[in-house]
Amino acid sequence: MNRRAQAVTMLLLGGALLRATFADLHLRYVKEALGPFLIAAGAVLVAAGAMTLWYDLFGSKADAAADLPECADDGHSGEDGHGQRVHKEPRVGWMLLLPVLGLLLVSPPALGAYAAGQAGSALSTQQQSDFPALPPGDPIALNVSDYAARAVFDKGVSLQGRTVELTGFLAANPEGGQYLARMVLSCCAADGRPIKVGLAGDAPTGQADDRWVKITGVYNDRIGADPVNKSQIPYLQVTAWAPTEQPRNPYE
Repeated sequence: MNRRAQAVTMLLLGGALLRATFADLHLRYVKEALGPFLIAAGAVLVAAGAMTLWYDLFGSKADAAADLPECADDGHSGEDGHGQRVHKEPRVGWMLLLPVLGLLLVSPPALGAYAAGQAGSALSTQQQSDFPALPPGDPIALNVSDYAARAVFDKGVSLQGRTVELTGFLAANPEGGQYLARMVLSCCAADGRPIKVGLAGDAPTGQADDRWVKITGVYNDRIGADPVNKSQIPYLQVTAWAPTEQPRNPYE
């Protein structure tokens, strides 16, 4: 891989990173808060690639030749068309094209029902209590993790007499019916774990796993156990539900 190829590779990698970030594709891989850092990294790669390419095309040939170190003939060097000694870069550099192709050609779905079924609920890692009162107005939109934490750790005190609205995807409940679930990330999709809420009352039936739904309901004091890690799983008494589109950011 010569200097020009290195420059083009940096341009492609930086451009792919910027495209993925501005098109919200990065939300399938990492937390939304990391977006500005990805933009900065992509911009640096594009700038470095552009400067390298400009210097290779228009820079002083004399300066370029003066910068070349003298090295022994170790099988990685040769002569260019002008008799100058040129050091050949290792071929492993071409591997940098793999993440470029991955970002440009592959668009994996967000973690869903299968991942939720393989991992135990992350609720057991939270240690919240003394939740503040919910703002006025019903129904109030809550994160699945917020409802689950209030239902388990606050015994539903802050949910009494309130109607809530949760958005998530459906996942199989081994005890019958389906969970409403949402994946939470600490950093990236590799550490994603589910938050699960059991559904009672007029819950969805006959729906496919991974179907995104918006559910309205009230607190139910039933507590189940996650079959994977025995964490507590709260329930919601469903009063109404409707299919919905996957949100811009599928993770919490």
